[in-house]
Amino acid sequence: MKENSQNNIAVSVQELEKRFGDFTAVNRINFEVKAGEIFGFLGPNGAGKSTTIRMLCGIISPTSGSGEVGGYDIIKEQHKIKEHIGYMSQKFSLYNDLTVEENINFYSGIYKIPQKEKKERFEATVRTAGLEGMEGNLTATLAGGWKQRLALGCALIHQPRIIFLDEPTSGVDPITRANFWGVIKDLASQGVTVFVTTHYMDEAENCNRMVLIYHGTIIATGTPQEMKTKVMKNEVLEIVITDAQAWLDKISGIEGVKEAALFGANIHTVVYDSAKAIPAINGFLQGAGAEGFSVNKILPSLEDVFVASIEEYDRTEPKKN
Repeated sequence: MKENSQNNIAVSVQELEKRFGDFTAVNRINFEVKAGEIFGFLGPNGAGKSTTIRMLCGIISPTSGSGEVGGYDIIKEQHKIKEHIGYMSQKFSLYNDLTVEENINFYSGIYKIPQKEKKERFEATVRTAGLEGMEGNLTATLAGGWKQRLALGCALIHQPRIIFLDEPTSGVDPITRANFWGVIKDLASQGVTVFVTTHYMDEAENCNRMVLIYHGTIIATGTPQEMKTKVMKNEVLEIVITDAQAWLDKISGIEGVKEAALFGANIHTVVYDSAKAIPAINGFLQGAGAEGFSVNKILPSLEDVFVASIEEYDRTEPKKN
């Protein structure tokens, strides 16, 4: 990896844009990723996450703007970027008709691992994936969690200092997701920069910093704490009530409630002023005959921030594309 002029910056983009005909997938975005941090790139499906990551990995070229990854220009030095990063897509990039050993050997060849290092790297990859004794198994027969860890091991076989993970936990169970994030944290503790896209807000709590992208535009940025305390301008109330779904639309119509959404078995409401909204909601529910409910102000979750930021964008920005 080349020395960056600001050597603690692993990834930087300026006014990065990608258009497909009349459609703008990524709309002149700017951000930096510090070396050794877990950086979350968040957004709903179709927001521009995968398009951005493909530009950063040198897979596609931007329409305009500029950027560097590991000190290499994303337009002029795409081949260099590919040599110095790891990339894992949500489909895991594995060959199901090959064995575990054959997949590892294939990626060892792709990344041009020196012959004298191949055995050591092979064993390290098997350990990373937790597949000791399963080297001869067909990849197609592996459970989703094993495939995920094998794909990560293959993406790390050339020991990159920057790794891009595009929806790496999509389609795997919660326990596998949690274990996978343990591996990600271990990588970051070793100085590896982790750039991860996800739409799971609970996972985003593991990131050091993050941006929220929507319709190709970055609409919020900060640490998890900053997202909850600075980006979120309004207050959040949690309403614990039986059959929350049945009450959702009614609560949405109460004066002072900006928006309401189901959050598990409860309702989270974004309000302008909790001192006025709490008695208003309590009064409404009591008058409607509700029993055994509670209304309390809470610290917003990242999901609350996510929903509120998107709702605010939709209200205030003209329709694009």
